[in-house]
Amino acid sequence: MDSYDFDLAGIRLRARPSGALHWPGGGLLCVSDLHLGKAGRIARRGGTMLPPYETLDTLHRLAAEIAATGPGTIVALGDSFDDLTAAGELEPEALALLLSLSAGRRWIWIAGNHDAGPVDLPGSHLAELHEGPLVFRHIAEPAAAPGEISGHYHPAARIGGRRRPCFAIDATRAILPAFGTYTGGLDCDDPALAGLMAPQARAVLTGHRALPVPLHGRPQPRRRIRSLP
Repeated sequence: MDSYDFDLAGIRLRARPSGALHWPGGGLLCVSDLHLGKAGRIARRGGTMLPPYETLDTLHRLAAEIAATGPGTIVALGDSFDDLTAAGELEPEALALLLSLSAGRRWIWIAGNHDAGPVDLPGSHLAELHEGPLVFRHIAEPAAAPGEISGHYHPAARIGGRRRPCFAIDATRAILPAFGTYTGGLDCDDPALAGLMAPQARAVLTGHRALPVPLHGRPQPRRRIRSLP
């Protein structure tokens, strides 16, 4: 599994093909927009009935990332739950898995627009987290200092006619793709997202491997990196 290493505010970070962001030197794994309980929330509000399996699927994929990287700190970068009711309605298997993943780890819940209040789960609930030169928040701030890591926009890009979730990265910030199973994406050329990114920004597509391309879609040369967890 090929990841993509890049530097932000002097910190070496790793964009993983899953859409998770790993900071090996800080022992930290960050995921954004899990949207746990989305099928239940849609059903509650009279919407289209979706198979209610996305929560467990998302958590099993997160468990695989934790097993692969061994972090001491997990940052859930907002919209971890599709709403606060969903946080209180986790099925027993999902709750047990989430509790097992958080055991013995520092777990930070960043407030999102879907889950702006605290959740009754292990961990700390913060508006944003400052960790060294990095700041983790749900929604990017246009005038942010270098080192901002955010989510919210569910960035996606097209290559070869295929649309894929991606990281959006420039010298100031990294915007993570949505990690949740039932999540869509916003094209990187949408003004709401493109207006945040510098002209030389790049997308890092997720999937079988993390593939860097300029935001307009032409592949960049890959950096060969040593395989690390």
